[in-house]
Amino acid sequence: MNAAENPQLATLLLVDDEENILNSLRRVLRNEPYKLLTCNSGEAALQLFAEQPIDLVISDARMPGMDGAALLAQVQQHWPDCLRILLTGYADLTTTVKAINEGQIYRYISKPWDDHELRLIIGQALAFQRSERERMRLEALTLEQNLRLQTLNATLEQRVRDRTAELEQTADMLDLAYAELRRSYVTATEVFANLVGQRLSKEQQTNTQVIALAKAFADFQQLDESASHDLTMAAALYNIGKLTWADHLLQSPSDLLYKEERARYRKYPVVGESLLMTLEPVQDAGHLIRHHQERWDGQGYPDRLAGEAIPLGSRILKLAVDFIELQRGLVLERRLNRDEALLLMQKYSGRLYDPTLCAHFIELCTTLAPDLALADASISVLDSRRLEPGMILARDLHAESGMLLLNQGKPLTLALIDKLIAFEASEGGHYTLFVRKPEVAQATPEESHDDQDSTAG
Repeated sequence: MNAAENPQLATLLLVDDEENILNSLRRVLRNEPYKLLTCNSGEAALQLFAEQPIDLVISDARMPGMDGAALLAQVQQHWPDCLRILLTGYADLTTTVKAINEGQIYRYISKPWDDHELRLIIGQALAFQRSERERMRLEALTLEQNLRLQTLNATLEQRVRDRTAELEQTADMLDLAYAELRRSYVTATEVFANLVGQRLSKEQQTNTQVIALAKAFADFQQLDESASHDLTMAAALYNIGKLTWADHLLQSPSDLLYKEERARYRKYPVVGESLLMTLEPVQDAGHLIRHHQERWDGQGYPDRLAGEAIPLGSRILKLAVDFIELQRGLVLERRLNRDEALLLMQKYSGRLYDPTLCAHFIELCTTLAPDLALADASISVLDSRRLEPGMILARDLHAESGMLLLNQGKPLTLALIDKLIAFEASEGGHYTLFVRKPEVAQATPEESHDDQDSTAG
């Protein structure tokens, strides 16, 4: 392989005034992967250096005119990257010392040389040269990268601030979009849940009251946002498993059902869960629906769970469902009034209901929120003609027919209030709305309490 075929071959320059020495050197190196150049004087060697790059020079010590030490000193001065080897056949200590001191030679070799040793020395010299060049390349690369890092560090802080602000803005937008999506999903499920209610008389409809009561109890128990959300969804959809029932079964008190009808009734929580399992956002709510007819003593259905093995949301949902359905005539043949329903639930505390939750539930219904409003002093209960623009709806508003009109969190505008009053007149009904005033919603609990005291005064 020649230098033209492989540009990576090392270039060696052999300098000696004796042609037979040059021929001997060429013979020794003819099978080595080097490009060989020769000349017979120091002046000719310097001319070759000026014309092309040379990796290693081997020079005889004694030559007419410019001797080897002088030549290598010139090479060291002008081409320091080129390795320098002195070839001497004389015991001339002065020339050798001069070559070492001024030419800073890599090695010197005595004549006559050993061919194997000569090849080994040249190979070691070129390997050293390659390692030095790689070291220098890496040092230059490190220096360049350090300079780039210094430049980046100088602007990094501002870039981080800019990027952080951009990410925060994106996160805020995603949070708003996700919150709106969840809100829309809840509203859609409540509308869907009303499909069952539309098949019942107004006196037997339960969804609106169960949802409101579940929300109130979730606030009272200080459930986290996720648990409260799942409970609300379950309250909206708890009777979705009854959609395929005939009207007479749908309107019959559960205690009066027999055999096949009772067996079908007991399957409705499982049917409700199965209908929701394909919808990921309501899968957890479906799990609560499945177990909301379990009993504290383990005699419920469908899985006969007992005690705290029953999910917390299911235990709460059973309290809300039974309380409302007892008053709607959907459990016993006779409709119970509010106080009778609470007394009956208290009687079965520890058998049907979690005793601790049951006590809290009765406290909520009798003391803290007897009208099923949220246990929140910042909420006002107003009729439609006392509404003011800027108020925020604190609970869903349903028409007399049970249809959802406005969902919780809706800001009221003057145009919306006017439409509400007109719709109320066309239905011949009377709406009671639970609302928050904007300044009350943003005030601290102490400020809200002071506002109420001053209003009461």
